[in-house]
Amino acid sequence: YIGSSGLRTSQNALNTTANNLANVDTTGYVRQQVIQADRHYNTFDKNAAISNQQSGLGVSIADVVHSRDIFLDKRYRTETGRQSFYSACYSATNEIYTYFQELEGEAFQDSISSLYTAFEEFSKDPSDSVNQNLVMQKSSLFISRAKAVYTSLQNYQNNLNTKISKDIDRINELGKKIYDLNENIVKIEAGGIETAMELRDQRDNALDELAGLVHIDYDEKYDGTVFVSIEGVDFVNRAQVYEMGKSVDDETGYITPYWPQMSDTNRGQTADVFNFNVDISSAYNTDIGELKALVMQRGNYVADYRDIEGKSRQDYNDDAGMSVMLSTEAELDQFVHKLVTAINDIFCPNVEYTGADLTGTTADGSTFTITQGMKVLDADKCAVGSDGKLPPQELFSRVGTERYTEVNVTDAAGNTKTYYVYNEESTTDISKMYTLSSLKVNDEIISQPSYIPHLTQDSDNKQVAQQLGTAFTEMWKKSEVSLNPNATSKCTFMEYYAQMIGETGTAGSVYYTMSETLDNTVNTVDNKRQQVIGVSSDEELTSMIQFQNAYNAASRFMNVVSDMIETLINGLN
Repeated sequence: YIGSSGLRTSQNALNTTANNLANVDTTGYVRQQVIQADRHYNTFDKNAAISNQQSGLGVSIADVVHSRDIFLDKRYRTETGRQSFYSACYSATNEIYTYFQELEGEAFQDSISSLYTAFEEFSKDPSDSVNQNLVMQKSSLFISRAKAVYTSLQNYQNNLNTKISKDIDRINELGKKIYDLNENIVKIEAGGIETAMELRDQRDNALDELAGLVHIDYDEKYDGTVFVSIEGVDFVNRAQVYEMGKSVDDETGYITPYWPQMSDTNRGQTADVFNFNVDISSAYNTDIGELKALVMQRGNYVADYRDIEGKSRQDYNDDAGMSVMLSTEAELDQFVHKLVTAINDIFCPNVEYTGADLTGTTADGSTFTITQGMKVLDADKCAVGSDGKLPPQELFSRVGTERYTEVNVTDAAGNTKTYYVYNEESTTDISKMYTLSSLKVNDEIISQPSYIPHLTQDSDNKQVAQQLGTAFTEMWKKSEVSLNPNATSKCTFMEYYAQMIGETGTAGSVYYTMSETLDNTVNTVDNKRQQVIGVSSDEELTSMIQFQNAYNAASRFMNVVSDMIETLINGLN
């Protein structure tokens, strides 16, 4: 009987070792260790004067250990989520560099330099048709390149949006998988005899992957069920899986993850998964999970110069400043907006109307009242193009409106005077803003570059408006542009781009350093974890020899006992 128990125990131990060896290269497999123990002892001669006699009943398998270190698991999953967060952030900054062609190819800065050179030549002789053509061509190239970069940034936002959708789907799939595994594990382990080791391995692998996507907390209950929460909200419990929903913006199509069980969509109230009102910091554990990084970097809209102008530092940092993608869009659009309006204001200067209110009629016969504070064309000082007409042509125009509204005012004596009232930029209608979404080079100037204002208004002997050259030279030299509300000083237009790329590069460097450091941390923790859960072929082969020898010893023991009994029986005839 003792030998028989040894045979069974050694055979089971060999089976376990063989299973470990068969899964030495299986991802996520956790090695199983056999723990042997004594069976019960029979006690004889309990009244003996010196000591009792005991007879052992053999050996048994006390347990097959599923080797894991819960503390290493927890740390690994936390650091994996944090590394995924910074890796996704770095990918966004690296993509921005690619769109500006700062890593390879023709850089966007070249189009800025070309535009600057064109205006330098124009300043020397505004009447030269070659210089006029050069300004028109380089302006067109500048707007084209800026729009291409701006569109590429928007396209990448759409790519991030697709990735967000896929991550949400994967998170829900993992939630269902964990829930199903919970049920199967409980069924198998309910009798207290068998441990569902392979199912536990699958569940642990699912938790590892889920931890890289979102910030999770989990807890294993007494019956083997694992409860999981995401960002502090129940995700998987004993009763069900609370799937993550997708809230889609009607205008942009951008997806925002939310909790359906905590929302009232009929009233337009959604409980977002992520709270960006809390600072992103390792101290608060708010920098964990790829999904959060993707949502943060994509933003919820397409940014433009309005996300910088008039914003306080706090408002900017809580909105566009959180996302490298949004801040880059806003800074690029602001750069273009400031530059084109500065150029237009030199070609078509405005002054503030300070007289009494005047009522006149527009070209279409509508009534128009000019009031104090409105901007009107400075008709006395502006230059004109080769057509000699007022108002002069602006170089950059908006697709939704002309630069001026012509208003004819007739006084009491019957004299008519024409005012050109500047059409202010709209705060809501993008087509009426000097923004990349609605900018173009004036069609009239493209068809006839000589329409660029360059002559005085002297009808008899038009002279070259030399003041234009001085004005453009001063414009490029002035330090009057701030990169964003966080900037401590103003810069020139040429310095602006360098600061913008430098800011993006700094953010990318920080994200890259954090990602690489955390990657090393994850690998270190995983190596320690593999020392516990990993299968070593050398160690398993050693165990196999040990259990094989134990099996042979038990077999020899039984043979000897068999021979003894046979001899005894034969001796008794």
